[in-house]
Amino acid sequence: MTTKPIGLTATAPPDEDDPTPKIDIAPSKGAPAPRVTIRGTARTARRLTVPRSVRRAAGPAGLVLLWLLTSTTGVLPESVLASPMDVLDQAVELTKSGELPSAIAASGRRAATGFLIGAVIALSLSLLAGLFRLGEDVIDSSMGMFRAIPWVGLIPLFIVWFGIEETPKIALVALGVTYPLYFNIYGGIRSTDSQLVEAARMMGLGRLGLIRYVILPSALPGALVGLRYALSTAWLALVFAEQVNADAGLGYLMSNAQQYFRTDIIVLCLAVYALLGLACDFAVRILSRRLLTWRSNFDGEA
Repeated sequence: MTTKPIGLTATAPPDEDDPTPKIDIAPSKGAPAPRVTIRGTARTARRLTVPRSVRRAAGPAGLVLLWLLTSTTGVLPESVLASPMDVLDQAVELTKSGELPSAIAASGRRAATGFLIGAVIALSLSLLAGLFRLGEDVIDSSMGMFRAIPWVGLIPLFIVWFGIEETPKIALVALGVTYPLYFNIYGGIRSTDSQLVEAARMMGLGRLGLIRYVILPSALPGALVGLRYALSTAWLALVFAEQVNADAGLGYLMSNAQQYFRTDIIVLCLAVYALLGLACDFAVRILSRRLLTWRSNFDGEA
């Protein structure tokens, strides 16, 4: 008794709404082996994707909309917080008079000067502590101790040391910038893969070549994270620094507005601080994409 091979041929269903394929079983004369062919008609629905820029702006836009609704309906009285329209009107008025641009320029100079001083100090200390054991023993424990001291609480001491002019404001910004940069760069240096270091030494790289081609590129991701933290901390420190006898800057506008209970000007200055910090963070994100093209990262699920 001989058995004929059977060929399986799947045909699409006549109804296009039914995605289940139909399988027909028919004998196949002379076929060496069974054959299965399945053809489905299921259509993949296109997913509606929203651009990431729109999604990132949805949160702040929703908060502003909620603020506008609560102000318009009277849930949030003007004596507590001015409405967004009042803040916008005040922004236009201060811009036309030139007070807001000059205040932003003064605050920007303080933040930039303090950031540069703090960055130089943090980079020098982190390289010494990260590259040399003696530097780690001398510097890292001291930095950990000073980090526990609230840098805002040092304002009275800075006034005693430096007076009430520009120096204590810049010093406070520099101090706030130093800690996040130091610890992130130091951690990036010490997280370098030891196998890469050994391979570089076997290839004949000296100490300078090892630092340039292996250690510093490995520490770059951590340094960029520290840079993001440092820039945001610089603006945060400036908010406190400019409350100390300032005669120009965003903090000066906020101090005057506080005396007259002008919540619209206070909110406007805080919004400017936030926008400046957001612009700095955006610049660092772009810089990270340019400098870290060699590294493949997990970018989140779609």
